[in-house]
Amino acid sequence: MKVYLVSFGVGLLVGVVYSLVDVRSPAPPVIALIGLLGILLGEQIIPMGRQMIAGTSIRTAWQHMRCGQHVFGAMPGRHAERPASPTVAASREVRS
Repeated sequence: MKVYLVSFGVGLLVGVVYSLVDVRSPAPPVIALIGLLGILLGEQIIPMGRQMIAGTSIRTAWQHMRCGQHVFGAMPGRHAERPASPTVAASREVRS
């Protein structure tokens, strides 16, 4: 969560600097950002639909296809994936 707050704070600071030097932000308008959200969600329809046709509930399909991570990115905290330990990675290399 700290990373998101820092990112927001830096963005806010840049916005203030843009305002002081009287420059328009190069950021896309809100309508474009909503379109991008639609694209992210739309990418999940077919894979989730296949899971649901196979008899999986919508919640289970969402989790199985890792839609949340795809749409929102890897969230910090207990739900974030932990990197493989060096010993596990080394044992995989030896077997190959």
